[in-house]
Amino acid sequence: MAFEDTLRNLREFDVNDLDFDNVGSWPLVVKILIWILLLVALLAGGYYYHIEGLRTQLAKSEAEEQTLRREFEKKAFQAANLEAYRRQMEEMEESFGALVSQLPSDTEVPGLLEDITNKGLLNGLDITTIDLQQEQAREFYVELPIGIAASGSYHDLGAFISGMAGLPRIVTLHDFDIRGSGTDSNKLSMSITAKTYRYKDGEGQ
Repeated sequence: MAFEDTLRNLREFDVNDLDFDNVGSWPLVVKILIWILLLVALLAGGYYYHIEGLRTQLAKSEAEEQTLRREFEKKAFQAANLEAYRRQMEEMEESFGALVSQLPSDTEVPGLLEDITNKGLLNGLDITTIDLQQEQAREFYVELPIGIAASGSYHDLGAFISGMAGLPRIVTLHDFDIRGSGTDSNKLSMSITAKTYRYKDGEGQ
């Protein structure tokens, strides 16, 4: 019967009859409903703000996880290939040592000039001048330009240039200038700059 009375009171209830200045006089059912609504609203608000904070934290954690995953994969790949990297480093050191050994020291420059002269003579060239120019210091090496003036036939000049590539020391060729020599159409004059290099090896230049 109490439940039926409650339902009847709810059906007969009119919001306009509520006196907000005297809440204590409201029917018990209305008070309970209002308390339930307030409780639901508080729970919903708290849940929303709490969940929103957790979502933000979750998104941040997921981003950090992706970053850590990429770093882990990178380091795992490096660790898996560590031996290969070490072998590659050893090969590079050997190659570097071989290249450095091809760079003449100060005492070997006269021998290099002699080799250039012999290459020219063997290929039938008339070596006019071999001019040792001023050294130019770079970051890791010293560059030594050598001005060469020679004359001979087209094929002789070509053989000389090819022979320079076969020298035991590193020599690069620059600033080619080939012209006809007088009335002899078979004879050409060539001026060229050959550059050789010396490893600085920590010297204070």
